Amino acid sequence: WLETSGVAGAMRHWLWLYPIVEIVHIVGFVILVGAAVMFDLRLLGLSRHLPAADMARYLLPRARTSLLLVLPSGLLMFTAHATEWAASPVFRLKLLLIAAATLNAALFHRGPFRAVAAWNRDIKAPVTARCAAVASLLLWLGVIACGRLLAYF
Repeated sequence: WLETSGVAGAMRHWLWLYPIVEIVHIVGFVILVGAAVMFDLRLLGLSRHLPAADMARYLLPRARTSLLLVLPSGLLMFTAHATEWAASPVFRLKLLLIAAATLNAALFHRGPFRAVAAWNRDIKAPVTARCAAVASLLLWLGVIACGRLLAYF
């Protein structure tokens, strides 16, 4: 039913609509993943002189705001390919990786980040924070790879 909706038809038939929505999706993902990568690199020791709490205060709201681009554009693209993508293992893996990355971020903020004052600046982040950073980098890389692979599988 979703694929037969007017929105899905417009996404498939209006010459510039799908590419514009896809560009919006990519820009949103660049902001989201870019913010996550910069923060993760800080956790892994890059630019240790920058306060982790300040970086979080600056980067994370931008990452959250980017969801205003990513979610609606992703849903619009899904409407045009609902049957195909719902059956696609690559699409299901992408959704699973997004859920895992979100869970990883939530656990990080409920765990190691609560004690950020102890390692905020010029001190190595605790191993749990560094593990969360590595997981984040790998999960977001997987999401990006799956997004690109959707065009081929």
